Amino acid sequence: MPSQSYPLVSIITVNFNGSEDTLEMIESLTRITYPNFEIIVVDNYSGNDNPRLIKEKFPWVVLYESNVNMGFAGGNNLGIMRARGEYVLLLNNDTIVDKGFLEPLVKKMQSDTKIGCVSSKLRFYYDRSVIQFAGYTPIDHRTMRSFAIGYREKDKGQYDTDKETPYAHGAAMMVSMKVIREIGIMSYIFFLYYEEADWSYRIKNAGYTIWYVHNSLVYHKESISVGKLSASKTYYQNRNRLVFMRRNVTGKDFYLGILYQLAVAIPKNAFRYLVKGRLTYFYAYARAIGWHLKNIANPQIHDNPYL
Repeated sequence: MPSQSYPLVSIITVNFNGSEDTLEMIESLTRITYPNFEIIVVDNYSGNDNPRLIKEKFPWVVLYESNVNMGFAGGNNLGIMRARGEYVLLLNNDTIVDKGFLEPLVKKMQSDTKIGCVSSKLRFYYDRSVIQFAGYTPIDHRTMRSFAIGYREKDKGQYDTDKETPYAHGAAMMVSMKVIREIGIMSYIFFLYYEEADWSYRIKNAGYTIWYVHNSLVYHKESISVGKLSASKTYYQNRNRLVFMRRNVTGKDFYLGILYQLAVAIPKNAFRYLVKGRLTYFYAYARAIGWHLKNIANPQIHDNPYL
């Protein structure tokens, strides 16, 4: 890329009791070949961590310490509000980047003014030959589920072509600041899970496209095996699946989706937790559904905050 094609990129990451991972991620960023970036770390009120270690090791990093845990959406929003770049890159703190990962993202964004967001190829950190993400399938408006393309496949170059994707992966997604000023920041209603899909839908509804960029490589420390199940994850994933539906699905698809959730998905999931004796997850799931009954007319569900 010619020197004049290096616009400032604001790299934003959220830290919550994970300074060790955050330090490793920043260390990998110090080795990248892209010359014009800033790093903004938002600490989401860590209670069992010392985020100031980040500032001690990397004094040039912008560290913002929130006095409340605002979740993934709120934490990234705080970073966006402080970003100076032409592009904003949301990067999970449990990632390690390839040294040349940033140039392809910027080049893709610059190639077409109608591209509003791009995502890197993700591989698993603990098995670096295995793909986690090479784009998504569309979200089914009945089940409210989609699948990551290439998930758990050995990377043999089968996804080495840029392609449009219905939404971006929140672990590594770049958005134009121009687009953010137009469509707003992420909705606070989500807290965790589905916020990047919702943001992607808003980007697409404004007339922009979203792309998977094959030659931008990021390694994600998420386990390759299905795990890390928790009551909190059960609650937010299931609550926000329906929040996403209520915000983004309309007309016939919405009513068919609600019918499917009430008649099939909710009874099936609740029964599965009970049969397996996972009462903690059953109660978390019940709270997720109960939240919608309590908030059936809550206008904040449809709120889109702006800078």
